[in-house]
Amino acid sequence: MSEVLEINAPGIDAGAIVEEIRATVERKRAEGAYADPRVARAERSNLANLQNDDDFFDFYMSCLRQAFVVDINDFAIIERRARFGKLLVSLKKTIWGLLKFYTYRLWTQQNQINGLLLSALESAEQKHRKRVQELEKRIAALESERH
Repeated sequence: MSEVLEINAPGIDAGAIVEEIRATVERKRAEGAYADPRVARAERSNLANLQNDDDFFDFYMSCLRQAFVVDINDFAIIERRARFGKLLVSLKKTIWGLLKFYTYRLWTQQNQINGLLLSALESAEQKHRKRVQELEKRIAALESERH
């Protein structure tokens, strides 16, 4: 069974499209568009490189470990509209200042829940992985006795 997926359409040069995408990515990389560490991490963890379910699960757990914490730091408030821009930024900052206390409390609670869920998932995964290894050893021993 082949794992290659091929899509064709009359009049479409898929090779040219792929080359255009690669050239655009290289240009954007040279311009620093992908300098964000999250983009680099995602690129290094390309799902196409994952060959089996264990690799995918390990990748997924790694992503969960890196992303389970909600960022509760202040953020820059900007306004792209020139008209009333400063007034809107000031209004948004005032609203954020009023809501920050409640938002931080919610985010803190969410971080606690996320941490507990991640710990529970890791614990269950370790338990099941150990159980599967024990069963595989037992099967191997039984098969070696039979032969």
